[in-house]
Amino acid sequence: MKWELRPARDLGLSPMDRLRSQGREAGLGSLAAQGVWRRMVRGYLAVAHRLVVEGRENLPPAPPYVLIGNHSSHLDALTLCSVLRGAAARRGYALAAGDFFFSSGASSAFAAYAVNALPVWRRRTTRKELNTLRDRLVEDSLVYILFPEGTRSRDGEMAKFQMGLGTLVAGTPVPVVPCYLEGAHKAWPPDARFPKPSPLVLRIGKPLHFAGQPNEKAGWAAIAEQSEAAVRALIR
Repeated sequence: MKWELRPARDLGLSPMDRLRSQGREAGLGSLAAQGVWRRMVRGYLAVAHRLVVEGRENLPPAPPYVLIGNHSSHLDALTLCSVLRGAAARRGYALAAGDFFFSSGASSAFAAYAVNALPVWRRRTTRKELNTLRDRLVEDSLVYILFPEGTRSRDGEMAKFQMGLGTLVAGTPVPVVPCYLEGAHKAWPPDARFPKPSPLVLRIGKPLHFAGQPNEKAGWAAIAEQSEAAVRALIR
């Protein structure tokens, strides 16, 4: 095995810039905080929402891979993160709206150190930032959690998937795992301040592969279409 020493991707950044960087890497302190947070979230989902997970065997045995799903609640990312175990949990990053979760120092610290989120700036994410996310996914063997609709559904119905997912996985061997979370909109709709106890069912489908899709607009569109169909196929 060939070993290569490289500097951290976020080396030299100021504390605030590091929180908001797509290259942010977890230190021992943040790994410990994330571990505590994951245990708290799993306990909460089990008690308050009686979470049932179907198809856990469809998760790849090791990173890298991408989890995608429908998006109607803040419970979505928490639930998908909660099913990760081992190296996948430690290397799992939720891709979150930068203008919402990284709008202040306090929210940025919580999103970075507890949820382990990476910011995606809606309507102003640069090609360089997307390339950083794409490179890290493969080179650092990460797990990304993202919601291709782009924003939470206000009525609980799935919207058309956008093409951002394709820019990350087109032409790579990274599997994309479709998921559908039932009950999240009822438990915590976008217009509610806090969640209420209500059952959740997470269905995990078989991985999709897009190594043969070109990393260009036609390939991105095909990936969005196939991924949306795979998530919709999990609706009961």
